[in-house]
Amino acid sequence: MKRADFPEPVKALIGELKRLPGVGPRSAERIAVWLLQSAKANPAPLAAALLAAEATIRPCPVCGFFATAEGCEICDDPARDDTILCVVEQATDVLPLERSGAFRGRYHCLGGKLSPLDRVSPEDLRIPPLIRRIEAAPADIEVILALGSDVEGEATANYLAELLRSRNCRLTRIAQGLPAGGGLEHADELTLLRAMQGRRSL
Repeated sequence: MKRADFPEPVKALIGELKRLPGVGPRSAERIAVWLLQSAKANPAPLAAALLAAEATIRPCPVCGFFATAEGCEICDDPARDDTILCVVEQATDVLPLERSGAFRGRYHCLGGKLSPLDRVSPEDLRIPPLIRRIEAAPADIEVILALGSDVEGEATANYLAELLRSRNCRLTRIAQGLPAGGGLEHADELTLLRAMQGRRSL
C-alpha cells in the first residue's frame, strides 16, 4: 500500500518555505498548512505584496538601502548631515539606528561582511562605492564603522580601517560594551573588556 503524502502543489509550497532563513522542514509544513486551511489566512494578498515588493524595491545605488523608482528616502533627505557617514553591514542594520534617533547622517551599506568560510571577499562588498563617496566628499568627513562585534565584523572593520586610514576622513568605531539594563554578572569577558576600554569621563 502506498503511503499518503501531501499533494505536489503543497510539497512545492513547503519546499519554497524551507528556503526561508530560520524555517526548518516542520515549520515550513505548519506554515503551508496554515496558509491553506486557516480561516484567518489570506494567501492572495501575501502573494501580491511579495510580487509588488520584488518588482518595485531595489538597493539604492548610492547608499545600498531599500529604494523605489521614486528614489531613496535617506539619500533624498536634505536635512541629513553630509559630514557623517555610517557604514553598516546590511540595509536592515540602518533601521535600528534610525529608530534610536541617535544618528542623522548618511549611511553606506556594504551588503555583507568579510567571511572566507562563506567565500565573501572584499570584491563581494560595496567597498569601491564607499571609497568614491569619501573621495567625493567636499570636506573632511567622519566615517563611523558600525559593524558587528563577531569575528567577521571585526575583520571587516579592520580591513576598512586600513584601507581608509590615508583618505580624507576621520575614522571612528561604535562603542561596544554592556547593554542597557544589563548587569556585570551576565557579561562575558570580551564584553567587559570592551566596556572598560570604551569608558568615558563623567
